[in-house]
Amino acid sequence: MPLFFRKRKPSEEARKRLEYQMCLAKEAGADDILDISKCELSEIPFGAFATCKVLQKKVLIVHTNHLTSLLPKSCSLLSLATIKVLDLHANQLAGLPEDVGQLTALQVLNVEKNQLTHLPRSIGNLVQLQTLNVKDNRLKELPDSLGELRSLRTLDVSENDVQRLPQMLAHVRTLETLSLDAASMVYPPQDVCGAGTAAVQQFLCRESGLEYYPPSQYLLPVLEQDGAEPSRDSPDGPADRWSREEVEWQNRFSDYEKRKEQKTLEKLEFERRLELGQREHAQLLQQHSSEKEEVLQTVRQEQSRLEQGLSERQRHLDTERQRLQEQLKQTEQDISSRIQKLLQENQRQKKSSEILKTLENERIRMERLMSITQEESENLRRREIASAMQHMLTESCRNRLIQMAYESQRQNLVRQACSSMAEMDERFQQVLSWQQMDQNKAISQILQESAMQKAAFEALQVKKDLMHRQIRNQIKLIETELLQLTQLELKRKSLDTETLQEMVSEQRWALSNLLQQLLKEKAQREQELRELLTELEAKSEAKQENYWLIQYQRLLNQKPLSLRLQEEGMERQLVALLVELSAEHYLPLFAHHRLSLDVLSRMRPGDLAKVGVSEAGLQHEILRRVQELLDVARTQPELKPPEGEALGPPTAPPEPPELVRPSAPPAELEVQTSECVVCLEREAQVVFLNCGHVCCCQQCCQPLRTCPLCRQQIAQRLRIYHSS
Repeated sequence: MPLFFRKRKPSEEARKRLEYQMCLAKEAGADDILDISKCELSEIPFGAFATCKVLQKKVLIVHTNHLTSLLPKSCSLLSLATIKVLDLHANQLAGLPEDVGQLTALQVLNVEKNQLTHLPRSIGNLVQLQTLNVKDNRLKELPDSLGELRSLRTLDVSENDVQRLPQMLAHVRTLETLSLDAASMVYPPQDVCGAGTAAVQQFLCRESGLEYYPPSQYLLPVLEQDGAEPSRDSPDGPADRWSREEVEWQNRFSDYEKRKEQKTLEKLEFERRLELGQREHAQLLQQHSSEKEEVLQTVRQEQSRLEQGLSERQRHLDTERQRLQEQLKQTEQDISSRIQKLLQENQRQKKSSEILKTLENERIRMERLMSITQEESENLRRREIASAMQHMLTESCRNRLIQMAYESQRQNLVRQACSSMAEMDERFQQVLSWQQMDQNKAISQILQESAMQKAAFEALQVKKDLMHRQIRNQIKLIETELLQLTQLELKRKSLDTETLQEMVSEQRWALSNLLQQLLKEKAQREQELRELLTELEAKSEAKQENYWLIQYQRLLNQKPLSLRLQEEGMERQLVALLVELSAEHYLPLFAHHRLSLDVLSRMRPGDLAKVGVSEAGLQHEILRRVQELLDVARTQPELKPPEGEALGPPTAPPEPPELVRPSAPPAELEVQTSECVVCLEREAQVVFLNCGHVCCCQQCCQPLRTCPLCRQQIAQRLRIYHSS
């Protein structure tokens, strides 16, 4: 059960009903009834008590609500002193106030279908109470003070847990109807309870030592005296019963005449109100007709304005369509030129691959001639590499263990919020021991097993291989071109244009064939590297320790001595510039061609492309930053260069071999991502070969056997990894 709960808020309809009933009760000529039933109330409003007190209401109806208490705060039962009928059935009352006996004028009390567990003893003070209905509650016993209700005529205690009736109930001589569950009664017995109210009263009178009289002999004082205390029990019964009946009938007749006169006045008032309502209705009809004409005129003006705006919008859309078609034609021409340049670049790469292969063979030959001359430096490097790999594995193990400990602690905190600190310390010590064991195991494994060292060497060898890197760059360029071609085809289909379709298909087929050729060259290069690795493994001695660590360090320092000297002689500002632009892989090219800041200031982007810088955006950025550095140096000539900085002498730029500019898209043309044609949600990430379309995401391409655009069989799928 929740400790805190929010009060149920009444609906709008219930709120309106409450306001209407409160206003109706305050109107002049209203009857003595206040009906606030079915208003979804959690407590009786203060205004209801004030209304009953000021207007002297006789009947208060509050059934079918959510009441849990009869009295709200700062309210008193004395405000209901004039109430004769109190209807509280179908609520959630757990008990009645202890001072309920203050309602001395109360004649009918209905608390059916509540959650009452007991009745207060002060209920015996309700001397004028004639009907008490406590049906369908949780009562287990009735108070003896019920015997003081000398005017009670009807009592309903059925559908409760009551098994015994109080013996004092025999003093209620006016009781005509008693409803109870005879099957569950213990006192009086079940057969007596099943015989009816008279049998129960006779049984209780015998138990109390009283003589039983029918209730009809005691009802006349109850009917005559309204608010007066009935006479006490008399063994001989009432003396002047017939005279009182005559007085009673005269009173009833006078009441009837008064009610008849009141109904006549109410009828006249109703007719007056009806006439006023008809006049108001006629005025409303006239006002409605005028407003209707104004609305129709406004609708006509709005419709004409919308038609004019629609025609202007249509003209604007036609102009925009023509502009898009012109842009599409221009884009097709640009793509065809870039494809032509890419094919030329491929031919140039074939020529340069032979040169690179020759250089690679020379490097391998020089590496075979190298020997280890300083044993101490080797040991030092070996320890440094081992410590670095140990630190990396230690960090990964620590992170994994910390994550496992966090998950276990979070689940334990949810299930066991009040666990002791001793158990947490024990688990923490256990996690630390596990961490130490895994750390020691990882350290011993990395120092003893050569398979991991061999894998690290192989990964570094593939990463530092220049030819493998160039092949990957070309594959990325082709993937980008195929993506743009696919987007172009989709745009053409959406605009229903079919020009240059055959040319685009030929270009896409050429790019697909080129991509397959590059993939084969990439696989062939990886196979050559694996053969080189096998050859190195065959040369390793059986008893030599940490062979792969030594090869790992050699691969890091595999640059020729002359190239390393040239890189060390480069200007520090130029080196820092390339590192800042993430172009440090071009340091060997700049060192080989002896490029300096002064030389770069006289070069153009085409010259950098001939040197080997293939990215057009990077070419412009390098030249712009070099010009900025030289401008700063000219404006501040008195500043000396930092100590140890080498300012290379300006030399004339060498005549590089005539190379074709690569076909990568310029920096100002951003490659727009396209959505998957299957799910229309994720980004297209897969190239289909042999057709070359880029139109599906990674999830949707798995069950496909044919291309969704051209319906050709899919021979191979190639994933595109977009990098920012």
